[in-house]
Amino acid sequence: MTVRVIDLFAGAGGLTAGFRRVRGMESVLAVEFNEAAAETYAQNFGDRIFVGDIKSVRRFPAADVVVGGPPCQGFSALGTRSPDDSRNDLWREYLRAVRESKPLVFVMENVPELLRSQQYADFKALASLSGYVVRERVLNSADYGAAQRRRRAIVIGLRGGEPLFPLVTHRDPAKPGSLLSWRTVRDAFKDVPLKPDRRNPDGAKPVRSRDLHFARTPHPESIERYRAVPAGGNRFDLQRRRPDLTPRCWVEKSTGSTDIFGRLWWDRPSVTVRTEFFKPEKGRYLHPVADRPITHFEACRLQGFDDDFVWCGSKIEIARQIGNAVPIPLAEALGRAVSQMMKGKRGAANLEQPALLAV
Repeated sequence: MTVRVIDLFAGAGGLTAGFRRVRGMESVLAVEFNEAAAETYAQNFGDRIFVGDIKSVRRFPAADVVVGGPPCQGFSALGTRSPDDSRNDLWREYLRAVRESKPLVFVMENVPELLRSQQYADFKALASLSGYVVRERVLNSADYGAAQRRRRAIVIGLRGGEPLFPLVTHRDPAKPGSLLSWRTVRDAFKDVPLKPDRRNPDGAKPVRSRDLHFARTPHPESIERYRAVPAGGNRFDLQRRRPDLTPRCWVEKSTGSTDIFGRLWWDRPSVTVRTEFFKPEKGRYLHPVADRPITHFEACRLQGFDDDFVWCGSKIEIARQIGNAVPIPLAEALGRAVSQMMKGKRGAANLEQPALLAV
């Protein structure tokens, strides 16, 4: 049984990569605005990708499943969350794709803040009136085998039935249970050389994940700062140990995130891998023991990408693609839940499809 999948706002293809691990899942179309990300997608999954504004897609083909994550900057807690952000309305294009492709199932992922927005209330109402039962949950990627604690809002719509969410496969080891313990940074970095052993890929041809284990060239003062941060420490440890090396803005701000300039723990999952993971001042991105930020390859491992996954673009563009992706283990778990729903609905495939509302 072949399940036809459309991937919207596809990026490098994190959702497609996870769904492809489920037997029978095949992409019939992907849509991505960013040229470097679209080329990465094409290198790994073929050229059935529309590169450009989703509003320029004339008509979406028939599909069994529509997946995708409309840009989240307008909802993210890290952004301004402006109600006037033009990206907030891209869910309308997602729903247009659903209307035209008539899938049995759709899956939308985004930041948890989306679920509290008026835009999501409007989306759910229109999708429900169009014949879909719509449910939403906030899922933690670590619960599905990713070596990363990353919480994402997952919205699933099923035509004519109750949506299924993937069963949790892993647990916080601090909690009782028979499930496998969360995967850790140590698990993800197994066999990765402590010292980066690859060359900077800027200007190179497409490169594999394993070829992204390259070092930055930090200022000597930065290295001294890294050395001042102990295992699990952060900028407050830097301030306590080396006030002479602490930026003035941090000295004057005695409160704030404990992840800033933080060092990862070996035996815990990582924090969320964002698009600037190579900058310790942006979060807890120092290696557990090496005095450096994590490399692009290590970020790929934390996201669950295969070592032979192919990347296109500059090192900054690739970092953005890595950080924006859905962790592959979570995507695979969603794909298996979709496959289960598809098998349950195949017997009802000849039922009349309800007319979907225009948006």
